[in-house]
Amino acid sequence: MSFMPTFSSLDQLADIQLDGLKWTVKHAYEGSSFYRNKLDLAGIRPADIRSMDDLRRLPFTSSQDLSDDYPFPLLSVPMSEVVRIHASSGTTGKRKVLCYTRQDIEDWTTFFARCYEMADLTSEDRVQICVGYGVWTAGVSFQSGCERFGAMAIPAGPGNLEMQMEFLVDFQTTVMCCTASMGLLLAEEVERRGLREKLCLKKMIYGSERSSDAMRSRIRKLLNLSDMYDIPGMTELYGPGTGLECSAHDGIHYWADYYILEIVNPETLEPVADGEVGEMVITTLRKQAAPLIRYRTRDLTAIKKGACPCGSMLPKHDRLLGRSDDMFIVKAVNVYPGQIDNALGLVKGISCEYQVQLDRVDGKDIMRLLVECAQGQDASLMSDTARLVKDTVRRKILVTPTVEIVPYGSLPRSERKTKRVLDNREN
Repeated sequence: MSFMPTFSSLDQLADIQLDGLKWTVKHAYEGSSFYRNKLDLAGIRPADIRSMDDLRRLPFTSSQDLSDDYPFPLLSVPMSEVVRIHASSGTTGKRKVLCYTRQDIEDWTTFFARCYEMADLTSEDRVQICVGYGVWTAGVSFQSGCERFGAMAIPAGPGNLEMQMEFLVDFQTTVMCCTASMGLLLAEEVERRGLREKLCLKKMIYGSERSSDAMRSRIRKLLNLSDMYDIPGMTELYGPGTGLECSAHDGIHYWADYYILEIVNPETLEPVADGEVGEMVITTLRKQAAPLIRYRTRDLTAIKKGACPCGSMLPKHDRLLGRSDDMFIVKAVNVYPGQIDNALGLVKGISCEYQVQLDRVDGKDIMRLLVECAQGQDASLMSDTARLVKDTVRRKILVTPTVEIVPYGSLPRSERKTKRVLDNREN
């Protein structure tokens, strides 16, 4: 059984998207007072949506709208049709709570099974799911998609390295699903215990945070994986599984039969050229309980054009490069953590782990960069490497940090997402 879409041409996909756009605007207008007011203020009625060009006439929505409409934002169906809620972590304020109908759950499960199919899994695979369960969207979606696909789900949850190691060996896990940080932590623990020869682990599906080429390369090497796949997702857009990196590793195929993806300049909100980095904006095509209309995700990426070597007609976007609100300012320069990832990837002899410490001394910004040396290197003998890191970072981001090479394994690891930027400055 295949879970891939059945459209046979991009013209057919365009027709699917237009039909979905018309349905979403009408559904939201009729079912949600929030959307009705927003569309009325913009002078738009559902009947005004006649072509894909009309998408740009629609107003944007944002995370602030979700906060303002708490606890059940964007709700466009009667509460009696809601069968489940999920929520984000709420690290910056009120949690983002999203409602789901039975059909929403069915759609989500189906396209998550599509992820496993794109990763070339089979019913013989054993999938260890090391992400959070409960109110979070992660665990339950990885599991339900796995069961729909027909592979064995091992619902391990995050953390508890002792149990993870036991499951990897005893259950002969073939696929691991986790954050990149958890993947690195697990890979280093496997190496420390000398367990690699006892494992059957072949693939990893990872996501939830930005990861560098160096980090992915290290995970793959330590675990001797045949492949790794980046998986995007967000609570507002169902959850994880809204696309997947294919085996060609030339971008992430996204499920364009379930949502429209735009890339806009985060300052002007105007569309950017194909290939140019901008903010991802989402409009759902089938979502019933809490549809999204031009939702500003704050995620930074770019559209990738051209045929994919894997043969799929599904469109692609680049790996998520970070968030527009992850940016920090040092000495009047806008810096994204992804730029630091890229700069450090050019220097040999260092690990993929680093930490940025921002302080203000006598009114001046100070950026301190701690970088782990590669395994087997002596950090105390790497002054030349520190200078090279300093020069490379200055050249790439136009800010000169103080650099310290620290011993391998000395920086914090995380079972979820590693925090790499510590801003100690007074606002």
